[in-house]
Amino acid sequence: LIPYTSTLKAEFQRGIAPWIYNLYTNIPELQHGPAYWSVTPLVDGKRFTPAGIPIGFESDSAYLGLFGQWLVNSVMAVPNAIKNISDIDTFRYVTLLCLLRQPDLRLISVWNPTFLTLLLDPLVDWWDELLDDITHGTISKQDVNLRFAPNPKLAQALKALSPSEPESLWWNLQLISCWTDGASASYARQLEEKFPHVRLQGKGLLATEAFVSVPIVGAEGSVLSVNSHFFEFVDDTGDVHLAHQIQKGKTYSVVITTGGGFYRCQLHDIVEVVGTWGQTPCIRFASKADHISDWFGEKLDERFVMNVLDAVFAKHNITPAFAMLAPEDGDGFRYLLYLEGTTFVDVLEKDLDAALRENFHYDYCRRLDQLKEVKVIYVTNGAESYLNACQARGQKLGNIKQNALQKMSGWEKWFETKKELTV
Repeated sequence: LIPYTSTLKAEFQRGIAPWIYNLYTNIPELQHGPAYWSVTPLVDGKRFTPAGIPIGFESDSAYLGLFGQWLVNSVMAVPNAIKNISDIDTFRYVTLLCLLRQPDLRLISVWNPTFLTLLLDPLVDWWDELLDDITHGTISKQDVNLRFAPNPKLAQALKALSPSEPESLWWNLQLISCWTDGASASYARQLEEKFPHVRLQGKGLLATEAFVSVPIVGAEGSVLSVNSHFFEFVDDTGDVHLAHQIQKGKTYSVVITTGGGFYRCQLHDIVEVVGTWGQTPCIRFASKADHISDWFGEKLDERFVMNVLDAVFAKHNITPAFAMLAPEDGDGFRYLLYLEGTTFVDVLEKDLDAALRENFHYDYCRRLDQLKEVKVIYVTNGAESYLNACQARGQKLGNIKQNALQKMSGWEKWFETKKELTV
């Protein structure tokens, strides 16, 4: 729960406004059609503190202020009212219906790339039903408080296209904005496969506490939002640096002081300096500094795990649709790799365990038999199950981040295993 003051909101807007201006001036085609700004369903309804203060924003446009909200809402492809749909399948259906009614869609802005991938997955199954609703101006899934005019001409035009090729459905789509760094990188690549000719722009680093970096067209990484807050950067030795002192190629942990009342707050975000924009540093999110799984002293951190998985997958020439390492708390404690979208590899467990044992602490726990050899669990519904599990823990659907490493056990109950691949 972050205190969101008028000063903090102004600091956020000093990062958001340059991003919007840069987007629409560098890609002027965006000005000639609607945009989809992600709306998160209020599954648990609106939330308030005991004093009646509202918790959280109901849509991304709330960050923009009154004028910004009016501007964005005037070109919204999907009305904010759909946030009141609590059933996820119905929410996705109505969202797709709204989007298909906007063939001139120009911009899609979401947080997690899997949010958009999962939204598009049922298109093929729902295709005939969606076209029928567009033809007659109806919403067959549920009687929500929305009204559409019949559009048989659009339905006929869409019928000639393929729902398995979403890029063909929105032929003027110019840009998709989402997380592209850290553990989200592989899922962003899956979006690129669905939209091979659409520009993909990383969100930069934006936390609930602070607006850290601004995506700028043409910049490598994202530009430090120096007009938003006061930033400090801690290097691997513990030394503290200001923004003008950080160096390209090095990694730092971000510390912020904001108008929301946070003083020298450690975000635990590790960033890599990848260049400059003018004299302002450009950064890229690398991992979470506090994202460490340490049950017996193995000290596995996410950055190490991500590098291990990348190396092992490259060795076996596999590109999983979903991959997540998490502890199993049972007879013979071990780590489980939940894997989707690849064929069975008989030596994968051995190679993965050997790579993890390059971490001295993990290897020591293995030699003491505190940890058993890592086990691969092949699953069929990885991303969807992960989102469901996070929602069950109270996270908002649109804000859930995919992590390569989880510190908690008990994930196996959420996944449907592909039994013929599990040994």
